[in-house]
Amino acid sequence: MRREKILQEKCCDFSTGIPVTIQNELIRKGGFKGLLAQIPDSAELLKNSRLYQALADPIRLTVMYAVLSQPLCVCVIKEVVKIADSKLSYHLNILKEQDLIFGEQQGNWIIYSITDRGRRVLKSTECSEK
Repeated sequence: MRREKILQEKCCDFSTGIPVTIQNELIRKGGFKGLLAQIPDSAELLKNSRLYQALADPIRLTVMYAVLSQPLCVCVIKEVVKIADSKLSYHLNILKEQDLIFGEQQGNWIIYSITDRGRRVLKSTECSEK
C-alpha cells in the first residue's frame, strides 16, 4: 500500500505518459495495483537480497562448489580458498545463515556439506550461464 502511494507520486500520468502497449498490458494485469501485487513484499525482498549477497562473493561460491563435490573439513576448505581462519569462518557463517551449507561435528572436526538448497542454487546459476 505504501509502495503504491510513493510510486504514484513519482510516476507519470498513466493515461497519457506511457506507450499504449504498456498501458494495455497494465490494464490486462489489473492496472498499477496488479503490477504491485506481483512484486514480493519488503520482507521477502530482504530475504532474497541476503541470499544474492551470499552468492555474490567468489570465495563463498568456491566453498560451495568445493563442498558440492564432497563433504570437507575446514582445513581442506582453507587450503582451497587460501584465506585466514577468521575470514573463512566469516564466509562459512554467511553460507550457513542462508542454508547453503551445513557443518556437522565429527569428533574434533567440523565437516561441511552442501544443503539441498545450496545444490539447487548452484544448479540454477549453471543453467542461466548457458
